[in-house]
Amino acid sequence: MKFNRISLVFALFLTICLAPAYGANKDIVELQTQVSQLQQQITQMKQSFDERMGVMKNLLEHNTDAANKVTAAIGDLQTSINKQQQDRAAQVDQISGQIQALNDTMDELKVRLAKLSKQFEDMQAAQQSMAAQQSQVQQQAQAIAQAPAPDVLYNEALRDYTGGKNDLAVQGFNDYIKFYPNTDLAGNAYFYLAEIQFKAADYKKAVANYDLVLQNFPSGNKAAAAQLKKGYALLELGKQDEGTQELKHVIQRYPRTTEATQARERLRKVGAAPQKNR
Repeated sequence: MKFNRISLVFALFLTICLAPAYGANKDIVELQTQVSQLQQQITQMKQSFDERMGVMKNLLEHNTDAANKVTAAIGDLQTSINKQQQDRAAQVDQISGQIQALNDTMDELKVRLAKLSKQFEDMQAAQQSMAAQQSQVQQQAQAIAQAPAPDVLYNEALRDYTGGKNDLAVQGFNDYIKFYPNTDLAGNAYFYLAEIQFKAADYKKAVANYDLVLQNFPSGNKAAAAQLKKGYALLELGKQDEGTQELKHVIQRYPRTTEATQARERLRKVGAAPQKNR
């Protein structure tokens, strides 16, 4: 409407301004015709504009509805996503708890498995040890079954010892100890081995075998002699205090024996006063 008013004012203005000369000039008529045509064109343009504005308004409304629907859809989607994230977070927490529980169970199983493995290894070691001991016992039993009688074996070794055949005597006494380690004569065999080593100036090994006599056969018939000769061997090794102490023990433990007399004599030689009998 505002546009139509402007057009009419404009036409009236032209008519007023050009009216005095219109009757006289043909050009004015043509100009009016052009103005009329222009008004028609403006009217058509307005109609076209109104139509287009209507179309655009419809499009705008349609787009607005579509935008609102999209916005609503996005809101629903966001809500769904948030819910899914919350559900997933809860699931993740639950799965994390389950994984932790599984890890704890796995650690416990590893500890148990380690204990079982250790027990199995111990059982295997014990079984191997028992098998080895059984094999050793069987070998010893077979060797004993094939070995000479104890008296025969000991007497042969002693005969070699008195005859100065030390190599044969050492082998014989070692065989006797091997086959009959728990007999009384085993202490004698240790003693004679120590005597051979003492004569060979191997005093350290001699002391070790004398000790075996004293420790394993303290009531044997070679105990006094073993302690006496141990004292001699220690003195030969330069262990003055230990040697004299062993000799004094001989006098204390076996006061009325030949070994006690020999101990006193040796103590006098090394300058240590022997202990008197009470």
